Formats: sequence, structure tokens, C-alpha cells
Amino acid sequence: MKAFAIVVPDNKISMAGFNELKESYEKYGHEDGLEMHEAIELNKVEGYCGGNGLIWNYPWEGQELDMKSGMLKSAYQTADKRKRMSCFLSHWYLWQKCKNLNETILILEHDSRFIKRLPADSTFAKAPFDIIGINDPSMATRKSKIYHDKIQEKIDFFQPVPRIDEYNIPQGLAGNSAYVIKPEGAQLMIDLTQEYGMWPNDALMCYQLVPKLGVTRNFYTRIQGLRSTTTL
Repeated sequence: MKAFAIVVPDNKISMAGFNELKESYEKYGHEDGLEMHEAIELNKVEGYCGGNGLIWNYPWEGQELDMKSGMLKSAYQTADKRKRMSCFLSHWYLWQKCKNLNETILILEHDSRFIKRLPADSTFAKAPFDIIGINDPSMATRKSKIYHDKIQEKIDFFQPVPRIDEYNIPQGLAGNSAYVIKPEGAQLMIDLTQEYGMWPNDALMCYQLVPKLGVTRNFYTRIQGLRSTTTL
């Protein structure tokens, strides 16, 4: 399966992360090349949104009830709004690529690294999910230990994302640093963006809006613990 890694151009932290990601990707013998996908430049975010009819619809401070979904949207720590929007747009662009290719792809962020080889593409093809997280939740999300333990207490190789909060809080993958997405999942994410507007990508990609959102019991990637290029 084709693999794409989102990298912030001209950012030393991001490039160092990508180099480690690429090294780990090759170390475990993945046959398809890892393609670098440059994140949307900050000075182009506004024009990119306008050109594609995209509108940010998530609070920058405090909390807000989304009347359409009934979910409570809580602001993410964000020093520069354009960074958060660029992150979303970079994922959105790859959803479009997945749709246009009409094939399953792997989307990675620069701060992930592989800890074992992925199973054959045919394994993911048989999965009952359209989007599948492969990342170890440890240190990657809030309540990470609970998230981790809920996955490990089940024996299924593929399983729904764990429920760790009240229903009205968006709950998705343990961060979006590494996930497999099928064309059906990509189309849904594109449609959700049109319906609900732009949210942080790991909030919009939640089980409440994405019924076929799953994870693997085995973890194939882990975050590197780099300084954030989105929140700071």
C-alpha cells in the first residue's frame, strides 16, 4: 500500500522526525516507498480554504455545543491558528488523494516511527473498518493508559475504537499520526468536512461520525515524542 508522511517544509524538527520515520519504515522491510507530503504552508492556508470552500467550525477557546451532532467541542491548545488549520488541510488533501487513487493508503505524520512490520495489504482489505489506527496510544492521547488497556483486553485483531469518555465528546484514534484509510473512509471524511466544517482532524474523525472507525490490537507505530509543530 502507498504510504504518505506529512512533513512541515523548512522545519528542522519535522525533517528530523521524517528521517527517523523513513529509517524505521525501511528497517522493517516495507516494500512500497514512503512519499513525503509537504504540509500546507501557513501563508497559503486562507487561500487554500477559500479555494476549496472550506470553513473552520471549531472553537479556538473554551467549549461549544455542536447543534448538528450534539457533541461538545472543546478547544485544542493552539498558539497559531494557521498551524492547526494546515494540519487539517494536509490530511484533507490526502483523503482526496485516496479517493482519486481509489485504493487504500497509509497516512503518517512526521513524528511517528515504526516498531514492527505491517501485515499484508490483504489483511487490511478484509477489515470491517474503513479507517484503521495502527499507533500505540501510549503518550499519544489523553487517558492513554485506559485507551491502551481497553484495546488489549480484547482478542480481536481489528476492533472498534475504545470508548473512554461520555458519548457527547468526540472520540477517535490515539492521535492521527498513523492510520490506514480506504477510499470509502476518505469519501466519508470529505463529506463530513462539507457537512460539519473543518475541525481538528482527530476530532472530526470520531466514532460518533465515522461508524467504521477501528484500531488494530497489535501496534505498528509509536510517536517519537518530538516538540509539537501544531500546538506551539
